[in-house]
Amino acid sequence: MSRLTVLYFASLRDAAGVAEEIVETEAADLAGLYQALRARHGFALPRERLRVAVDGAFACWGDAPRAGSEVAFIPPVSGG
Repeated sequence: MSRLTVLYFASLRDAAGVAEEIVETEAADLAGLYQALRARHGFALPRERLRVAVDGAFACWGDAPRAGSEVAFIPPVSGG
């Protein structure tokens, strides 16, 4: 089991009700982590619409979560 800090932005932050949280996960990859958090918080955005970063660098959805890491889920940015 890995303990991670997860950061949420924009609509994900609104849905989760927090900007960050500590989670314990057994997910094999970052995609699985997002799916579990999506089910918990009711995120509307599918994974394909997001970017994921680990410890400040963009990552691949197939990467395994590393204990102690900071994972950020980044939704598309609307501009104007």
